[in-house]
Amino acid sequence: MRENRPSEQDAHGESEPVAGEPEGSQAAQGADEPDAAQDGPHAPELVIVTGMSGAGRSTAAKVFEDLGWYVVDNLAPTLIAPMVDLVMRESRSTDRLAFVVDVRGRAFFDTLRSTLDELDSAGLNHRIVFLESDDDVLVRRYEGVRRPHPLQGEGRVTDGIERERELLRELRGEADLVIDTSARNVHELRTAIESAFGDTDDVPLRATVMSFGFKYGLPVDADLVADVRFLPNPHWVPELRPRTGQDPEVSGYVLSQHGAKEFLDRYAEVLNIVTEGYRREGKRYLTLAIGCTGGKHRSVAMSEQIAARLSAEGVDTVVVHRDMGRE
Repeated sequence: MRENRPSEQDAHGESEPVAGEPEGSQAAQGADEPDAAQDGPHAPELVIVTGMSGAGRSTAAKVFEDLGWYVVDNLAPTLIAPMVDLVMRESRSTDRLAFVVDVRGRAFFDTLRSTLDELDSAGLNHRIVFLESDDDVLVRRYEGVRRPHPLQGEGRVTDGIERERELLRELRGEADLVIDTSARNVHELRTAIESAFGDTDDVPLRATVMSFGFKYGLPVDADLVADVRFLPNPHWVPELRPRTGQDPEVSGYVLSQHGAKEFLDRYAEVLNIVTEGYRREGKRYLTLAIGCTGGKHRSVAMSEQIAARLSAEGVDTVVVHRDMGRE
């Protein structure tokens, strides 16, 4: 099902083959456009995988394949709707389709917006997964595999990255799920995708609660950010300094501070409003970032508490401690 094509950087900077077009794509090119009447029990689940070159799209494609999705890589956006129509008419066994779309299509990429509008008009629901990474990380990945950025032309890698960010700005804003691979290796990227798409049960909302340290930068994939640096820092308590917020003594210290419980109670009320709103709007993913100075004590302890409260409200919740262990 895959062809050998030029390699693309994965989430940890190594070169790997990208997915090829599936068999039958020639037939798909001449298929009729899908119409709303076909949106019935056999309408497939659709995901558009896109994002920055070098952020791990080819790794994501492999994960989706391993999860049983039918993956089409580097297909011109104008062929997405005919491909979906073909699957709906000819294949009752294929109910999940993932399309990897990026700037390798060059001129074809400009038609993606109209293609997404076409799917919406046909009543075919789709989700957009956007893979993100910091500029300096992308540069190192390209230098590691000695390949040019697809948009750099005669310029530098950074020029290509800048052009690509501008081209993808609107699409990133519309994404249902943004995954930042800057600090993730290939296994952690796999875990993130499996957490969001691995369960075939209809989970209305999945939340990621991420602790982080402000000195290492804000998480770019966060929907909401909370700052818990108003609490006293266990770093200045000698016996607590080497421990983390997962340690019962550190957690107990943080939670016993003035304002900690009140913050959790008030923030839980806010999150109840937010999660209900997400459900009404059909959104499936929520990323909460909880920050302190170094991402080791306060943010870790408070993230664990917030995640427990979300789980108690029936939200499928995962906890990630981004910066714990970096000191």
